[in-house]
Parts: sequence; structure tokens; C-alpha cells
Amino acid sequence: MPRTVYVLALGIFAMVTSEFVVAGLMPQMAEGLGATIPQIGYLITAFAVAMAVGGPFLTMALMKLRPKPALLVLFVVFLVGNALAATATGYGVMLTARIITGIAAQAFFGVAISVCSAVTREEIRGRAIGVAMNGLMLGTLLGLPMATFIGGHLGWRAAFWAISLLTVIAAVATFFGVPRLERPGSSSGTFREEAQVFKKPRLWLVLSTSTLIIGATFSAFSYFNPILTEVSGFSEGTVPVLLIAYGAATVIGNSVVGHLADRRTVSVQVVGLVLNTLFLAGFAVFAEVSAAAVVLMMGIGLVGVTMNPAMATRVQRTGNPGPLVNTVHSSFITLGVIIGSSLGGVFVESFGLRSPLWLGAAIAVLGLVSLLPELRRRGHPAPKQTATAPGTPTAGDLGPAREAERASV
Repeated sequence: MPRTVYVLALGIFAMVTSEFVVAGLMPQMAEGLGATIPQIGYLITAFAVAMAVGGPFLTMALMKLRPKPALLVLFVVFLVGNALAATATGYGVMLTARIITGIAAQAFFGVAISVCSAVTREEIRGRAIGVAMNGLMLGTLLGLPMATFIGGHLGWRAAFWAISLLTVIAAVATFFGVPRLERPGSSSGTFREEAQVFKKPRLWLVLSTSTLIIGATFSAFSYFNPILTEVSGFSEGTVPVLLIAYGAATVIGNSVVGHLADRRTVSVQVVGLVLNTLFLAGFAVFAEVSAAAVVLMMGIGLVGVTMNPAMATRVQRTGNPGPLVNTVHSSFITLGVIIGSSLGGVFVESFGLRSPLWLGAAIAVLGLVSLLPELRRRGHPAPKQTATAPGTPTAGDLGPAREAERASV
């Protein structure tokens, strides 16, 4: 695996740690900024909305740059946002900082996944994306507890300064560890060439599947804490340990999916959605049984957000591996987070704490439905040609990309 992939994982780790840091520091930040807990919660939503809406526009603005300089510019923007958060004197300044960092993080994900594809062979791209996306899983597993620990002992501003230091380290590693790459396409037609793929209806269906996969998981994940304490009967002190175990499950699941994503792209998503439906529904039914709740929560960790490598591989094969397509895909993933967590909150207020689990199961079923056209298309391949015109490529000329795609079910 190229060293560049691990460098990109470090950058993603820094971005994800910043994304989730607010969740672990709500009381301290509320006191320091003179805000309420719900207002601090909105900072998480603001970050997500900024990612989904602003990320693609920043990516378009950077498309005249080569990938490596684009990554470094994004590190600078992200660093400015975190420094602004660390020195924020009021809620408005903090909100602005979160918007800046959210936009930069989303654009970074898109460019990083594009670079990941550029430096690896076609047949191992899914595995490489899985390695890079381990930065996301480790951000949840290690980054959030680390930032929460620092904030709890040295103050919430210190947590943002620590993320700023991590950002500088990741930027230096990128400067020395990422090779000089050319921009995809011609200098005059890069944006036009990348944007053309969005005319494909199939690409929008593929993107919607990613939204549903993530939405199903986050409708439940966003409310694990109250479900585990108020329904499953765990103490407040036990929940962080359970969430760390959940994070470990996501790292394992991501590695497995990364190894399967290249040759079993669609099958991995089908199996993942079926299992997630069962785990979510099972958790809803057996939430009061502590042991079952833990096992089923770990199952959700294994097959939920861990579908990322398969999702990214499918999007790239349907569209292209360019930064704009990858950033828009990341926006659809973030949209899944927003939809799942917000609808989950509505369901909690109306139907109780088990309802987000049932909601997640229903969204996972919709994800399976979104895969039916793909399964039908692959189940009825085009008829074989009996004669070939001169110069027409045969099956053997299609190359590893098409062969891998054919084998992805």
C-alpha cells in the first residue's frame, strides 16, 4: 500500500476529530461562550450542513490547483477555522469557525479520496480507500476521547489548540509524503469533464444509496447514549467504554469491507444493509436486555459506516475518481448524517427512545430498495456479440476496471 494512503488517513483523522469534538465538551463550551446546551448542539449541525453544502463549492474553487497544493490550502483553511474556534469570544464567532472548518473538511475528504485513487492500482483502490477511511473510524474511536480528555483537564480551548497542532503535523506529513500529481483532465476542461457525469441518473441513485446507508446508522448512533442508559440500564460511566468498543468494531468492519470492496462492491452493500436492518430491529426489540444490546450495537458498528469503501468505489466506477465527484459523494454521506440524526430526534419526541432504532431499520430497507435497479441490471447483462467490427474492443480489451466491475456482485 503506498505511503500516501496512510498520510491521507492522518489528515482525515484530524478533520473528524474536529468534527466530533463539540459533542464531548458541551457543558464547558456552553459556560465559556454564554450559550445553552442546545445552542452548542447546533454547532454540530452547523458543521454538518457546512460540509454538505459548502464543501463541493470549495472543491470547485480549487480545481485549477494540482491535488497536493489543494490539500495544503485546505489544511490552511482548516487550521484558521480551528484557531478561530480556540480564541472565540462569543457564540457567533464559534459558529463561524465551525462553518469554516466544516467546508474545509468536506473538500479535504473529496480531494483526499481522489488522490488515494490516483496513487493506487485499479484493483486495490477499494482497499486503499478503506485504509484512508480508517482515519474516520479512528477519529471516532480515539480522536473524540482524546479531545474530550484534553478539554476536561485543560479547558475546551486547549482541545481546539490540540486539533490545530494535529492539523499542522498532518500538513507537514502531506507536504513530504504526497507525491506531485497532475490535475485530472485538461487545464481548460477539468470542471466541465467532471461535471458531465452528474447528468447520469444512475449516479444520483448510487449517491442516494450512500445517503440511506449512513442515515440508517446515524438515526440510531446519535441516540446510543440515552438508549443505553435509560432503556438498557447501563450507568453513565459505562457508556464511554461501550462507545469505544463500538468504535473498535467500526475499525474492524472498515478493514474487512476495504478488502472486499474492489471485487464485491454491490454485494458488500447488500449484505451490509441486510445485516444492519437485522441488527437495528433486533436492538429495538431487545434493548432492555443488556448483553443483547451490546452485541447488537457492535453489529451496527461492523456493518454501518464501514460501508464507506464500497460506497466510494461504486461512486467512482459510476462517475469518475475526480475530486468533485468524491466531494459531492461526501456531501450525500453528510446528508445521511443530518437526516438520520434529525429524524431520529423527531421520533424520540413522538414515539420514545426505541423508535430511532426502528427508523434506522426502515431507512436500511429503503437502501436495499435503491439497490434493486443495479441488481436487475447486472442480472440481465447485454447479449454477447457474435461478430466484432474492426477496431471494436473485445471483452479482454476492457481492462481491469471493467473486469473488476463485472465481478463486483
